[in-house]
Amino acid sequence: MNVVIVGAAGGIGHALTELIADRNTDCQIVATFHKTTPQLQRPNITWHQVDVTQEADIQRLAAACSKADWLINAAGLLHTAEQGPDKSIRQVSSAFFLQNMTTNCLPTLLLAKYFQPLLRHSEAPVFATVSARVGSIAENEMGGWYSYRTSKAALNMVLKNLSIEWRRSMPRCSVAALHPGTTDTPLSAPFQRNVSADKLFTPAQTAAYLLTVIEQLTPQVSGRFWSWDGEILPW
Repeated sequence: MNVVIVGAAGGIGHALTELIADRNTDCQIVATFHKTTPQLQRPNITWHQVDVTQEADIQRLAAACSKADWLINAAGLLHTAEQGPDKSIRQVSSAFFLQNMTTNCLPTLLLAKYFQPLLRHSEAPVFATVSARVGSIAENEMGGWYSYRTSKAALNMVLKNLSIEWRRSMPRCSVAALHPGTTDTPLSAPFQRNVSADKLFTPAQTAAYLLTVIEQLTPQVSGRFWSWDGEILPW
């Protein structure tokens, strides 16, 4: 099997890469990083430097791959060193909003565009992106986090739309949005204070949960929004 993991230098992506590489040594993994090559090295992992916000980088990545059965996008943005989530409308910044959209939503659209020809040749292709439960419009009762929520809701629409198109043109493919739960990574570190110990997962735990969900995907359930525990979430 051939797996592409985008954002494999981050906490969840790194753990997924390590888990899949060690569980199946015959699996060939193409993994991406943004700036610094991760120390994780395995004979079946090939690292590529990619800026997921740049279409040319994603096009080059697809051109460097000869096969793809699974594509998992784990890249994402919640805050930067300069700005945290915009909890009220007064904190909304055009630049930060667009940064969320170009990091959390656009890459999945571009990955689908350029990897479609490779996934089409797979017997059981999977296209999955790590989303977030706060992107659910139906479950939003607290408000806030304008840029992050909006970018994840937009991401979910991309995946739903994609599943409909590929149901016609790639009927063997499973498309999924994945909620990982709260994972102990730099992305969530500033927001863990009110998370109970049993709901704060290590990256390895989250990777194991998500891999279980991914392994159970079928074309019949393509286009759904999954929680780490297998629950189907509302859009």
